[in-house]
Amino acid sequence: MKAYAETDRGKQRDVNQDFLFCSAHPVGNLPNLFVVADGMGGHNAGDYASRYTVEHFVEWVEQTPLSDAVPILEGAIQDVNKSLWDIGRQVISMQGMGTTLVLATIVDHVMYAANIGDSRLYLFQENLKQITKDHSYVEELVARGMIQRESKAYWNYKNIITRAVGTSRNVKADFFEYHLSGQEILLLCSDGLTNMVSDGQIEEVLAGKVSLEEKVHQLIGRANENGGQDNIAVILVDLRGQEEEICCE
Repeated sequence: MKAYAETDRGKQRDVNQDFLFCSAHPVGNLPNLFVVADGMGGHNAGDYASRYTVEHFVEWVEQTPLSDAVPILEGAIQDVNKSLWDIGRQVISMQGMGTTLVLATIVDHVMYAANIGDSRLYLFQENLKQITKDHSYVEELVARGMIQRESKAYWNYKNIITRAVGTSRNVKADFFEYHLSGQEILLLCSDGLTNMVSDGQIEEVLAGKVSLEEKVHQLIGRANENGGQDNIAVILVDLRGQEEEICCE
C-alpha cells in the first residue's frame, strides 16, 4: 500500500479550511486510516472545525479499546460531533461552525468508509467510481427527480450541504463496505477538487504512469488551473504497490 496526501489553499481563499490525516500504518486498532475534512464557518471557525474534528477523531481511534472497524469509526464520529457541538454553543466566535468528513480504513481487503457532507471517496481501477453520496440540497432534489445533475440549478445550489459534523447535537454518517481486488486507487477529497476538475480529468491523471505524489500534485494543479475557487484536499491510496510509503503535507 502506498499513500500520499496534500492540501492547498487554492486561488481564491485567504484561509485553508481543509484538513486531512493520512496513515498507511496502524492507528490504534485500525491497520490504516485516511480522513479529509472541509470546514465551514466565519473567520477562523471553519479552519478550527476541520482541524479539531480530524485531530480528535484520530485521538479517539488511538485510545479506544474497540477492535472492529465500523464501531471504531462510528464511536469516533459521534464523540467528536458532540465535542464540536458543545464548543460551538459555548464560544460565540465558533457558533455555526461545522465540517464535512470523509474517511476510510482497509482491513483484510475490505474497505470501510463513512461520510458526512459533500467531501467524497472514489475508487479507480479502469474507471472512476464514486462510493460516497453527497449530503447536499441538490442531491436531495436529484433523488426526487426535481432537477438534473450538472444542470445550472444544480451548480447554483451545490454548496448547500444538509449534514455536517458539529452543526447539531446528533449526526448521522453513511457507512460503506466494499470488497477490494487489490488493484484499486482510493481517492478521498474535498469539493475544492471535484468542483474544479471533471471525472474525466481525474481519470486521466489517475491512469498516468507517474508517481502517486505526482498524481496528487497534478490533481491540485488542475483544480487551480481551472480557477482554484476553494481549498483543495487530496488523499491517494494505491493498493497495487507492495512497498509501504507514506507522505502527507
